[in-house]
Amino acid sequence: MARFPFLLAMCFALCASFVIGNDQAGSSSCWCVAKPSSDQATLLANLNYACSKVDCQILQKGCPCFYPETLINRASVAMNLYYQSRGRNAWSCDFRGSGLVVLTNPSYGNCIYA
Repeated sequence: MARFPFLLAMCFALCASFVIGNDQAGSSSCWCVAKPSSDQATLLANLNYACSKVDCQILQKGCPCFYPETLINRASVAMNLYYQSRGRNAWSCDFRGSGLVVLTNPSYGNCIYA
C-alpha cells in the first residue's frame, strides 16, 4: 500500500512533464477515471458535480458513451470531461480521492475520451 502514493505521484509527474513540455502527441495522453474501489454514492456525487460544470451530453441515450450503462462508466466519462476542461491538472482529477489519472486511453467503441 505504501507504494501506491509513490506510483500515483510518478503518474502525475509524467503527465505534468507532457503538459509542461507542450508535446502535442503527449499533451493529451492523460485521462481521468473513477477508482474501481469508489462506492456508488461517491460515483454519483462525482457524476453530478462534473456534469454541473461541463456538458455531459455524450452520456445521454443514443450518444456514444451511454453504454455500458453503469455508474462507474458514466462517472469516469464525466470526470474525464471535467479533468480535460480544467487543463489536465492533477487536482482536477482528485474528486476527494476517488479519481485516478491514467496513461492508457480508456476510450472504447465510439466513446472517445477527449
